[in-house]
Formats: sequence, structure tokens, C-alpha cells
Amino acid sequence: MKDELRQRILQLERRSRALDPGAGRRRRLRNAVIASSERFLRRVRSLRGFVETADRGSGITELPITPDGVSIDRAIATFERYVVHPGGNPPSPGYLAYIPGGGLYHSALGDFIAAVTNKYAGVFFAGPGAVRMENMLVRWAADLVGYPAGAGGSIASGGSIANLSAIVTAREQHRLKSADHARAVVYATAQTHHSIDRALRIAGLGEAVLHRVPMDDRFRMDVDALARAVSEDRNNGLLPWLIVANAGSTDTGAVDPLDAIADIAAREHCWYHVDAAYGGFFLLTEHGREMLKGIERSDSTVLDPHKGMFLPFGTGIVLVRDARALAASHAYSAAYMQDAEVAADEVSPADVSPELTKHFRAVRMWLPLVVAGTNPFRAALEEKLLLARYFHEQIARAGFATGPEPDLSIVTFRWEPEGMSLDESNRVNRELLDAVRKDGRIFLSSTMLDGKFTLRLAVLAHRTHLRTIDMATEILREKALAIGGC
Repeated sequence: MKDELRQRILQLERRSRALDPGAGRRRRLRNAVIASSERFLRRVRSLRGFVETADRGSGITELPITPDGVSIDRAIATFERYVVHPGGNPPSPGYLAYIPGGGLYHSALGDFIAAVTNKYAGVFFAGPGAVRMENMLVRWAADLVGYPAGAGGSIASGGSIANLSAIVTAREQHRLKSADHARAVVYATAQTHHSIDRALRIAGLGEAVLHRVPMDDRFRMDVDALARAVSEDRNNGLLPWLIVANAGSTDTGAVDPLDAIADIAAREHCWYHVDAAYGGFFLLTEHGREMLKGIERSDSTVLDPHKGMFLPFGTGIVLVRDARALAASHAYSAAYMQDAEVAADEVSPADVSPELTKHFRAVRMWLPLVVAGTNPFRAALEEKLLLARYFHEQIARAGFATGPEPDLSIVTFRWEPEGMSLDESNRVNRELLDAVRKDGRIFLSSTMLDGKFTLRLAVLAHRTHLRTIDMATEILREKALAIGGC
């Protein structure tokens, strides 16, 4: 029986060795993947912002998952045809629709070595160097924001989880109980990202009062209206608790008056959270530091490196002014983790976030920063700010109605033919957006502002340069004239 068991184990070992390929097999696998990535990168600067296909990627489901697998060449060919080709292309210079993940090549290499080495980055005991790397990056971001030495944070999967961590911390620090939820008031504008609403619900605060604060004509929070709202709510027996400000709203790119809001939050003893997922890394620029003045006074903030640092999707940072508050809201222990509970100089990410098992995301941020330095990032961000202002001027000269001059790098605009009703002009702008998407050279998105179907251009792909913006202006003029109504 013992010999039979040993033989069976050895047989299974031989069958499983496909999961641990030798040097020659690794070379063939690697060469196929590198060849695919090089094919993509050779044409990325001319890649369309959006590609419409009849199958919409459905062919990916036709490659079977079988007991014996398929060749790497067949797998890569299927991936290129049905995953890479259709839909939006965030690495393209013409991807101007949403805030993209740039997919820096340095970061891709960082992800590769992180995956191959598969270091666990959640607990200091298991991965001391990995944890030190993450904490170093968190400290760098905290210094950028202007937080004190006692600040803390973690690298999450994006702004949604980062916002959730901040809201849970605010809830715990204000000692809100379930009986308080119906009286607890959150102050935010209609421009606040929906991840805040979702985080409140997930955090058990779905019954909290969400007070939508009015905005000025630039879609920034009206500070006087905020002050009145907090005072009136308190007088009415409610519990003002959380103020959420935007440092670059998703729809319009608006930056709320952060410093003035900080005054109110301090006076009223409210937790002050700044959602800087989009705008936070503009702090690397002089204009960004001026626009975001006051963010350093917040209790918590969120920045997404997969936006302003052009990293691949899935990278967000939550920062809290007092690291102890973050740890008190998230830390737990278990018997099987007792070996990890040793004295350490570093805070474990697992103790300051919802994640225990986590991807080693820090490498994708660390590698480009230490190899390229911060100057290329600063230059790229300054370029995007200027490109947005340039487009705002050029599209107005082309006859379009424009929204406010951009605070950061999002521009809103509309084609408004003379004599058209609002419904008619909304229809025309939908047609214009569809025509631009079908053309595919650039990819734009839309939003609704004051009942108007509004086009938006977001300049944040690191490959987007002046010629792309000139092309976008020309395409929009061409499509608008083709639709008519001028």
C-alpha cells in the first residue's frame, strides 16, 4: 500500500510539472508574451481611442478551457483579437473619455517581478522588505499632501476601497453607533463621486442623512451654504459628522475651496475627507499645489496613482492624518497569525486596511519612481494641465459652448446650434458623441450638467500630446458640421 501511494504521488508530481516550466519552456512562454506586448507598443501611438466590433469581444468565450490546454500562441492570438482590440484603449493618446490607467511600461515590469517572486506584502513578519516599500510610498504620498509625521495609510485597489477605509475610520473615530445613523449628516455636493455613497452604505451608514450642498457656477462647493447647512442641521437636532470635498471631481474636474471648508470642519468638529483620487498627484505641480491648498488640513484623503501617476488600473492610496485612527478601525488578529505578532518597526498594511491577502502593488509604483525619478511625472502633469486649457480655448474658437476654464485637466463643452430647444440640442450632442466614437480616433464621454447633455474631454493619458488635442478639435468640428444645425 505504501509503495502504491508513493507511485501515485510521483505520477501526480510529473503531471503537475507543466505548472513549473523549465528554462526552455519559460523562454518560449516569455517570448510569446513579449512579442505580443511589442506588437502592441509599436502601434500604441496610432492606436484608436475606441474600436467598435460586431462581436464585442464575445470570441474570448469560444476558446475552450480543456484538460490539456492549448498552445501559448493560440492563447495570445485570441487575447489580442478579442480582448485587446475591441472597446476603449486607455493606453492610446486618443483615450480622452475617462480618467485612464496609463499602463507605464516600468509598472508592467514591476508587476511581472512582483508576480514571479510573489512576495506577501500584507504583514511585516512575512515580507519585511515588501512592507517597508509600501510604507515608504505611503510616506512619500503623505509628504506630498502635507500630512504630519504621524500620518498613515495603505495602497488599495483603487479609490473606491480607499474611500471606504477613510469612511470606516471616520465612523469609528466619531464613535457612531447604529442608533446615531439616522441623525448623522454627511455633507457633499452633487459632483461627489458615487463611491462615497456606496462606501457609506457598505459601512452600514445607509440611513445617514446625505446633505447635498449647493455649488457655484464652476461646480465647486458653496462654502457659505455649507456653513448654513451645518448650523441649521445642528439646531434641528441632527449630528453633523462628515464633510467630503472634491479635489478634482470626475464629471467636471472641479476643485472645491479646500482651505475654507477646512475652517468649517474644524469649527464644527466634523471629520474632513478630501477625495483627491483624480486630482491629488497634481500636487507635484505648482498649479496643483495652489489649487489644492488646504488638503493638508484634512483628516483623510484618497489619491489614485493609476490616474495622476499613469500606473496600471488597480492602485489607490488612502491617507489618514492620524495613523492610530486608521489602525484602530481596521486591525484584527487570529490564532493562526500569532507568529506574525512580533515587535516591528513597521506597520503592517493588513492592520490598516480591509485586505489581509493583497497584491504586491507597491512595486508597480516604486519601480518607475526610483528609476525615472519624479521630474518626468511633474513634466507630464504640467503638460496635461496646459493641454486642457489649450483645448478649452480651441474648442471655443471652433464654435462650441464651453464650461468653466478647467481647474485641472477635464474640459466640458457642448455643440449648441442657434435656435434649438434644449431637447433638440441634447439629441444633437448625443449624435455628435456617437459619431466621434464610431470614428474611433479619439474617445470622449458625456455627463449631464443642469439638464444639459454635456461632452467631456479628460486629458490624463501620458501619451496624449499636442497633436492629439489638435486632432480632437478638428474631429469635433468636422463631425459637428456633418450633423448640421449651424
